[in-house]
Amino acid sequence: MSVMYDDSVGVELSSDSFWEFGNYKRTVKRIDDGHCLCGDLMNCLHEWARIEKAYARRWRQLVEKEPQYGTMAMMYEAERVSKLHLEVKASLMNEDFEKIKHWQKEAFHKQMMGGFKETKEAEDGFRKAQKPWAKKLKEVEAAKKAHHTACKEEKWANSKADLSLNPEQLKKLQDKVEKCKQDVLKTKEKYEKSLKELDQGTPQYMANMEQVFEQCQQFEEKRLCFWEVLLEVQKHLDLSNVASYKTIYRDLEQSIRAADAMEDLRWFRANHGPRMAMNWSQFEEWSADLNRTLSRREKKTADGVTLTGINQTGDQSLQNKPSSNLSKTQSYPTDWSDDESNNPFFSTDANGDSNPLDEDTTSGMEVRVQALYDYEGQEHDELSFKAGDDLTKMEDEDEQGWCKGRSDSGQVGLYPANYVEAIQ
Repeated sequence: MSVMYDDSVGVELSSDSFWEFGNYKRTVKRIDDGHCLCGDLMNCLHEWARIEKAYARRWRQLVEKEPQYGTMAMMYEAERVSKLHLEVKASLMNEDFEKIKHWQKEAFHKQMMGGFKETKEAEDGFRKAQKPWAKKLKEVEAAKKAHHTACKEEKWANSKADLSLNPEQLKKLQDKVEKCKQDVLKTKEKYEKSLKELDQGTPQYMANMEQVFEQCQQFEEKRLCFWEVLLEVQKHLDLSNVASYKTIYRDLEQSIRAADAMEDLRWFRANHGPRMAMNWSQFEEWSADLNRTLSRREKKTADGVTLTGINQTGDQSLQNKPSSNLSKTQSYPTDWSDDESNNPFFSTDANGDSNPLDEDTTSGMEVRVQALYDYEGQEHDELSFKAGDDLTKMEDEDEQGWCKGRSDSGQVGLYPANYVEAIQ
């Protein structure tokens, strides 16, 4: 289970649930996938028709090239086989291909700035539904962080008690402990208040998300039902009068007829929609054990994360997903050629996984920071330092809580961002 970060709301994503920020993009992406699937199917039909035409021509050439077999009966049989495959080619291109092309054009409406109208409407709907709840969740995260920091300060102050202190030092320490206790109580109260407000807004958030999701489901249902066009393709390809083809096309027909559009929708709802489980935010007591920074190797082997948990587990991949250009379009001419170079569907355009909510957070500026605690690097690309050491931060904190920096000795590596603070 991966840990992500949504820059648009400043909230860490620690669950694969539909209700998490950004995870609705799988539902939006399904719309673009539907358009690509139409293109892929037309590509297959175009290639199959090219093969049928080439096969029909090959039959005639074979008889003409071998005169010893060029009896009238053989030529007649060759003509029948050739005609049969030309009919298959014509059915695929003139009926099935054109039907899919027309449905694709009617179902997906291109925008002037690229992309499809249906995709944008779904994206905007989910963004609007998430915006109020995102703001409250961000407040919860900030309040939790403040409370846990106060708890840490209180623990530190209590650990400094020493009988060898003179009366003046002891008085200052007691004042510090008392102030820390007050901070803990105040931050706890604020944390609980913000969490309560979040809980109150959750039902409305779920209702709004469910409404947009249902609209996407209705669009997907139309596409799934349209795929019965595959039965027509199957009928044109089923040369059932040839014994060797019977088993293959019987199995193909059974597979197509076994497809259940409603079952597919139910499966998507259960595995990627509102019926997915969700670790809703709840109050968490501060704990020194939970607050320690895990190494990136430990993160790779850990098994779970919670939405608001301190543990930073999950997939540690730092690679960016390849973006794709969904605005690229294809033209499908009715006149086609056997030459693959003229095939309008040999396109390598992929459906994009890029998150439009993500933004580039690299500042490009070096900042001097000072270590708050000792840290011993646990991997070869990590820095080691002592509390009080000065470092140069070269890149901003990534989604896993790590920064890239350089020690005064010139060593470059990664370090946990919460172990340092900027030098004023």
